Amino acid sequence: MQFEVWAPQADRVTLHCEGATRALERDPDRAGWWRGEAEARDGTRYGFALDDGPVLPDPRSRRQPDGPDGLSAVVDHGRYEWRTEWAGRPLPGAVLYELHVGTYTREGTLDAAAERLVHLVELGVTHVELMPLCPFPGRHGWGYEGVSLWAVHEPYGGPEALKRFVDRAHELGLGVVLDVVHNHFGPSGNYLPVFGPYLTDTHQTPWGSAVNLDAPGSDEVRAYLVESSLAWLRDYRFDGLRLDAVHALVDTRACHFLEELSTAVDALAADLDRPLYLIAESDLNDPRLITAREAGGVGLHAQWNDDFHHTLHAALTGESQGYYADFARAPMAGLAKTLTGGYFHDGTYSSFRGQRHGRPLDRTRVAAHRLLGYSQTHDQVGNRAQGDRLAASLSPGLLACAATLTLTAPFTPMLFMGEEWAAGTPWQFFTDHTDPKLAEAVRRGRRREFAAHGWAEEDVPDPQDPATRDRSCLDWSEPDIEPHARVLAWYRRLIALRHEQPDLTDPDLADTKVAYDEQERWLAFRRGDVRVAVNLAKEPAAIPLGPREGTVLAAWEPVEAPGADGVLQVPGESGVVLLQG
Repeated sequence: MQFEVWAPQADRVTLHCEGATRALERDPDRAGWWRGEAEARDGTRYGFALDDGPVLPDPRSRRQPDGPDGLSAVVDHGRYEWRTEWAGRPLPGAVLYELHVGTYTREGTLDAAAERLVHLVELGVTHVELMPLCPFPGRHGWGYEGVSLWAVHEPYGGPEALKRFVDRAHELGLGVVLDVVHNHFGPSGNYLPVFGPYLTDTHQTPWGSAVNLDAPGSDEVRAYLVESSLAWLRDYRFDGLRLDAVHALVDTRACHFLEELSTAVDALAADLDRPLYLIAESDLNDPRLITAREAGGVGLHAQWNDDFHHTLHAALTGESQGYYADFARAPMAGLAKTLTGGYFHDGTYSSFRGQRHGRPLDRTRVAAHRLLGYSQTHDQVGNRAQGDRLAASLSPGLLACAATLTLTAPFTPMLFMGEEWAAGTPWQFFTDHTDPKLAEAVRRGRRREFAAHGWAEEDVPDPQDPATRDRSCLDWSEPDIEPHARVLAWYRRLIALRHEQPDLTDPDLADTKVAYDEQERWLAFRRGDVRVAVNLAKEPAAIPLGPREGTVLAAWEPVEAPGADGVLQVPGESGVVLLQG
């Protein structure tokens, strides 16, 4: 078997494989690369030593059986026999479901999660979005401090379990998206800087030195990220990738890394003859990210839309701290703006940033499905001091309003696991660092962060306490009891309507028309012949929809279709969906 590694600064590279050692030779065709052959099979352990240093895992390791610090293992992807012929499932018309493998079930494994996929089919979602799977310290964590960008966290089940999960999802008709992190590498088990200039001090990020996308040696670093992305799509048959915090990818080169990545993914989609897509997390509010390359854009296929979340959250909760400040001033107007224009900050002043932010989105060029809308995500729940979900503070009626707006809006909707039944479990920040100094630094940093916002230290969960993770596991007994069962039924009905009514997946963002009353706290919008109304106030609201006859398709509380006066009487804290031709 051929082994190879990029180590441009080394004078000698030695392969350690199954107890034997072998000096690698420089590759005459690729600067900085070393190569050599050795007997190996699936599962063979190996590592590289540079200049007689310690044996380290392969930067392109496909498996880390003993964690980020252990030896790598060979993976023969041809050994797995796929059961399901899969032609792919496109993003337009999709409903996504964000899932963390370690807390979706108490077992916290891919196999256990696969056993719960039927729930998602019955719910009506079309795609599962898995939070990061790369190896990280210990057993439990969010996954955003991973290393070895080709490998699967072993406590989740490793490569074979991931293939079984994807195979089962496809068997059930579900697409699968993977969250990948290119903007930084985890602090534990990160040996990449020993091998080459994977990081650069030219730029700084919230996590320290930036990933090297534009300094000397960046060609190979970019290839490292692109090829790992293609490996997930090809070897594990993922349908798409969610790109974490792309605003932290600092790249001054003429062709941005994201454009290079989107070009490669589109080429692979053509080769595989199935749709593949890249979904960015970005706070730039820059529509060029999701504009086609042929039209001067970067060519990503979609992005998370935090502006919709922030306006909806402010409207539901009344919170106005931090980045919610601008959205809380007139949240119904903010909802109207995002529902019709995508972004709230489209060149407007952001008090949180102290500057103007964003740029307008051209509704004639950008299809609505390219923006993902949501009322909750792992970020927006888990980065609260106590990881409290909306269900911890809102009535079932307001939760129903949140679902109504999310699942009938022009955007591609995304749910965070458990929200569909108003889960009573929190989702908190948890880690399992094996380095005591790093563990203590994370613990203190978390408490110091929230102490600045008035939280007592004892009220901020200890990330390293196993109980913090345990509290965050979903309770699968809840969907069968009230009020959870009623909320779940409402989600199912709304998702079914989204699949049944073509107007609800119309990609024309400009076709959405909105009316609202800031003081009375109601909002209504039209998408084709579908009318949607929500009343966030406790008191009933009289909402004028026009004199045309209508049929109630779904209502959280019983309502009658508008009479001759065209006024819809909506109970307090309730949502309604109508067909009004």
